[in-house]
Amino acid sequence: MSSNVIVGYIFITIGAFFDFFGCMGLVRFPDVYNRLQAATKCVTLGTVMILVGTAVVTADPGISIKAILCAAFIVLTSPTGAHALARGSYLSGVRLWEKSVVDQFEERAEKIKTQHGDRK
Repeated sequence: MSSNVIVGYIFITIGAFFDFFGCMGLVRFPDVYNRLQAATKCVTLGTVMILVGTAVVTADPGISIKAILCAAFIVLTSPTGAHALARGSYLSGVRLWEKSVVDQFEERAEKIKTQHGDRK
């Protein structure tokens, strides 16, 4: 086995571990905001590492380019989508976990609700 293939498999293995722990976070964390963090950080990093490992392992340049493009797409869209989901959840009334210490968005959310009118 060449060193490229070994490095690729290492990336894929590490990515699978990140995906696994991110999925565990989706199941184990107490509220939607913590679950979004697990999905955004762990699963995004894990999936990108798997795609980079695939790009390194494969001999076909077409597959490598597609894997890198997919990784770039995931890096751009996953955090944006998670932010939109968290903001929408907060503004629609989904509360933080009762043991949360700080709510930094509370004041800004009140301004947003005042500006747009509470549509409930």
